[in-house]
Amino acid sequence: MAQEVRDPQRHADAEYFTLLSGQKIPSVGLGTWRSGSDAAKAVCTAIVQAGYRHVDTAAEYGVQEEVGKGLKAAMQAGIAREDLFITSKLWCSDLAPDRVKYAVKKTLKELQLDYLDLYLIHWPFRLKDGAHRPPEAGEVLDFDMEGVWKEMEDLVRDGLVKDIGVCNYTVTKLNRLLKSAQIIPSVCQIEMHPGWRNDKMLEACKKYGIHVTAYSPLGSSERNLTHDPVVTTVANKLNKTPAQVLIKWAIQRGTSVIPKSKHEERIKENIQVFNWVIPEEDFQVLSTIKDQRRVLDGEVLFVNKDHGPYKSTAELWDNED
Repeated sequence: MAQEVRDPQRHADAEYFTLLSGQKIPSVGLGTWRSGSDAAKAVCTAIVQAGYRHVDTAAEYGVQEEVGKGLKAAMQAGIAREDLFITSKLWCSDLAPDRVKYAVKKTLKELQLDYLDLYLIHWPFRLKDGAHRPPEAGEVLDFDMEGVWKEMEDLVRDGLVKDIGVCNYTVTKLNRLLKSAQIIPSVCQIEMHPGWRNDKMLEACKKYGIHVTAYSPLGSSERNLTHDPVVTTVANKLNKTPAQVLIKWAIQRGTSVIPKSKHEERIKENIQVFNWVIPEEDFQVLSTIKDQRRVLDGEVLFVNKDHGPYKSTAELWDNED
């Protein structure tokens, strides 16, 4: 198997990455998916006690009001807004040009913020309001990608967001977007870990200077990499936890990373990834773990094997795997 093409030492201790806009994105952020009512406490703990400056959330997570409470508490504790990097996402039912600004204003209200540092298209599929999961026939609507992106660009011009980007895109969809974009996406957020390295998208983004944020860096419930024998061997060798090794692997690869947790000890543990390095040989060993995309969430959300329009995981990902 080919070795990682990136220099794993180049970004070894990067606490920030610089985006196309010049804005800096912290290399480790707190993910808030499935945080529930614990989101406020988790966010405040992460920022005030653990030193996080990057928080990632989304309208679809249903926790933005709680995240907003946590952000407010952190700022009341003395953390300046300009020192924080807050990311949210535009959900599929709002993927229409006339709904973009309304959606971001609702998000800002829930988060109790005047602006976002980063706003992302959550998934590149437009769903009808109230669509089933997976959607029934007629519930996946035409997605005016170019029109929606133009509205996203206007959010930057209006000062509502500093940077815009995409999530869960394929190379095909990214190339389509770039043909009309006046503002190139600053960030592409995608699933990425040693068990699904997503090399094609990583290299496509690198080509255009688009920064990549890795979600699910520890693997998934179907394949939790913290228990993988390769990961645990490297962790024991370095006297680190498996989670720390996986997060560090992502940073050394040149990506920011958003591990999620609502437990204080793990939140603190997950950001203890600086001032040490995964040696080259161990980095390459981690990069040869068998690839296996986590497909469950995408299937649950969008794949309807009977009615389509996406009848398989391969169709969902433009047959790029």
